[in-house]
Amino acid sequence: MNKYITAPITKENREALRAGDYVYLSGTIYTARDAAHKRMQESLERGETLPFDVNDNIIYYMGPSPAREGRPIGSAGPTTASRMDKYTPRLLDMGLAGMIGKGKRSDQVLHSIAANGAVYFAAVGGAGALLSKSIVSSEVVAYEDLGTEAIRRLEVKDFPVIVVIDSEGNNLYETAVKPIAD
Repeated sequence: MNKYITAPITKENREALRAGDYVYLSGTIYTARDAAHKRMQESLERGETLPFDVNDNIIYYMGPSPAREGRPIGSAGPTTASRMDKYTPRLLDMGLAGMIGKGKRSDQVLHSIAANGAVYFAAVGGAGALLSKSIVSSEVVAYEDLGTEAIRRLEVKDFPVIVVIDSEGNNLYETAVKPIAD
């Protein structure tokens, strides 16, 4: 089923999503990859606040290529989500509503998604140039020295994703490969 939702996403919107739903996101999302997640973790360990409020927000695991003239961002394809798994449960406990990436998640992250009523979306890998067309603006908000791994605030319009793990823990990567009973 196709759904159109605005980010940040409310608990009610998350609860209405089901694994396998096609979603078109509009609104504000944030980017963060390995190095940014490590810095956020270190900040939390020092008792500092994060550079943006994760509550009800979505993190897109992506590091863009340089923007072409007249565009807010270059190619913007997803990176492998499992590289962020060691940082994810803490962010989910802090209210992170969702993540966008590609690939499977650990059992610990899967349980944390369900426990916190969050959502894991997949974006199509290899389609970064196409995905960038849904990004209206891009602004570095933290860790500029990390270059493409800096945290960015993106404004998106009809950004296409698929719900892979819904707020109840249903996992499309598991159900899509189950044989159909006769």
